[in-house]
Amino acid sequence: MSPIALAGATGNLGMSVLEALLGANLHITVLSRIHGNSSKLAPHPNLTITEVDFNSTQSLAAALQGVQVVISCLATLAIGSQTPLIDASVTAGVTRFIPAEFGMDSRNPLCVELPVCEPKVATQKHLQEKANSNLGFSYTGIANGLFLDWGLKVGFILNPASHSATLYNGGDVPFSTTTLADIAKAILGIIGNLEETANRIVYVQSAVTTQNTLIRIKMAKSTQGNVQAAMDGFCVCASWNTEYGCDFSSHLDNDLLGVKMMGEDELRELVGTFL
Repeated sequence: MSPIALAGATGNLGMSVLEALLGANLHITVLSRIHGNSSKLAPHPNLTITEVDFNSTQSLAAALQGVQVVISCLATLAIGSQTPLIDASVTAGVTRFIPAEFGMDSRNPLCVELPVCEPKVATQKHLQEKANSNLGFSYTGIANGLFLDWGLKVGFILNPASHSATLYNGGDVPFSTTTLADIAKAILGIIGNLEETANRIVYVQSAVTTQNTLIRIKMAKSTQGNVQAAMDGFCVCASWNTEYGCDFSSHLDNDLLGVKMMGEDELRELVGTFL
């Protein structure tokens, strides 16, 4: 059995995480929904795909026998349903659980009140209870701000391809943002520093920037319509408002986890790839 299990391997973040884990020569078990999308994953000698019922602790626990670390990259709308996976991890003797926490600072008192953050807080509470009552089980959450490359690709942070953007709070709010590859690197950093990262949230960023800084990079001046999805709207609220702790610069774990900050030239190069 592989020492690391990954749920949500076919999502935007999951694919990057899987690539990084395999690149580190680790053996991975991908937990796939029955008749799920695992067929899109390329075969690899270090990769095992196991179909499970994500609503069944028994099914999940059987698949997690011998696993040391479980990484959950479940999609935003599924992050409130991680309890069976957590309970199964405890039952199977998993030592570290990395939940689908990725994003805003869920320890910020204002973020906690946002509907998009409520399931993350509930998951943290459940994880802490399990860690308190089960010696050897622990967890680490990752706060990484917005996904930088994904946010540029889909036009969430701004839309370089159409030279447009919706500015929030004037566009001058510094915010932490991280590439998918650097989030994956942070996960590898957690695996390599289990003691230092136990039972807490770690904070990482590829860059701290502003919307207007990114706009200046591309000399974009026009604006587009508001984000329609409600959860995206709450992410906007937490990502471009200083009271919500959107800049992690004062309490970063980059050095511990091996995540290197981007320089201005590197940031300019990244933005340029989305034209």
